[in-house]
Amino acid sequence: MNCTELKSCIMKNSIFYLIVALIVLSCNQSTANPGPVPAPVPPTNKKVQVAILFDTSNSMDGLIDQAKTRIWGIVNEINNLRYNGEVPKIEIALYEYGKSTLSVKEDYVRKILDLTSDLDLISQQLFALTTNGGDEFCGAVIKHSLNELEWSNDPTDLKLIYIAGNEPFNQGPVNYKEVCSDAKAKGIFINTIYCGDYDQGVREFWKDGATCSTGDYFNINSDAKIVHIDTPYDAKIDQYNDSLNRTYYGYGNQGRMKKEMQTMQDSNAESQSMSSKADRVAAKASSNYSNATWDIVDAVEEKEVDITKLKDEDLPAELKGKTEKEKLQFIEETKKDRVHYQKNIQELSVQRQKYIDEELKKRSNEAPVDDFGSSVNESIRKAALKNGYETQP
Repeated sequence: MNCTELKSCIMKNSIFYLIVALIVLSCNQSTANPGPVPAPVPPTNKKVQVAILFDTSNSMDGLIDQAKTRIWGIVNEINNLRYNGEVPKIEIALYEYGKSTLSVKEDYVRKILDLTSDLDLISQQLFALTTNGGDEFCGAVIKHSLNELEWSNDPTDLKLIYIAGNEPFNQGPVNYKEVCSDAKAKGIFINTIYCGDYDQGVREFWKDGATCSTGDYFNINSDAKIVHIDTPYDAKIDQYNDSLNRTYYGYGNQGRMKKEMQTMQDSNAESQSMSSKADRVAAKASSNYSNATWDIVDAVEEKEVDITKLKDEDLPAELKGKTEKEKLQFIEETKKDRVHYQKNIQELSVQRQKYIDEELKKRSNEAPVDDFGSSVNESIRKAALKNGYETQP
């Protein structure tokens, strides 16, 4: 090696060792004087509990139709809430009251569903509602919901009752003021939706029935038809929904029945409008659409079952006779597919909502028409802010 080559080699090595020394020094300084570390977002077990009490007397067919159309928009409104950055768990209960075929001993009140996170079941029961004549006792149905449901004791959980109807609020054997006081003590907001004229609802104590628990009072035209806004994204969302459905595999006794229910509730939503179905599909792409009781992928993900211990006859056809490794690999690949479809649905749903918002701006000169869903969503947002929740932008 000549002198020139030797000098070049020494220089290169010197630079290399200098860089190493600087890296070591930097690491030592970082260890000695660590910078601020962002606090981790704590996991949340927060719940949004909603009990919906429907007057199912003869005049309430329009109310039930509005609820069928809007139920997925309500679910998405809750999905849009955050508590410490986390999505709260949804639990919904259903009651009906005021129908002559209901038990007089139960004050013409029937609990349809306990608080549940089974969104398909909620839809199924809602679409099964029918109306008939009878006596509407608001205080009684509220009392039933307060006493029969498993309300959270956590003061930061959001607890809401929605009662909709059109007869005087003070009818029946139960004093509504007393149940209002009980609800307030439990941190439960009673929100009233009068199906008729605003002032008439005030005279018939519907406003007082809400304000006594610091809830909200609304009036709606229950016979008004919901205005649907079709968007360029609806068809693509529907296509991804078909793909999403193919990632669900029923297991056990309920598997086939619940899989059929999933498809039927898609059809029920579509029977209202493609807009309503798009709302449902958006809800299915959320973390609150979990089916661990019947879908093998969710069940394994949430550790509800040990797939190695399930009998072959309880497995979906696709997993029968497979090795443990093959089963787990199938579930892992299916989960990846599901997340992919959900992500695409979420992205399209954001674009869809922007399109709807722009279209509504163009119609801003038209008088807004409140309906069951818009009333519920408005009060959810207000109550959530009171309880320290935030909404996604």
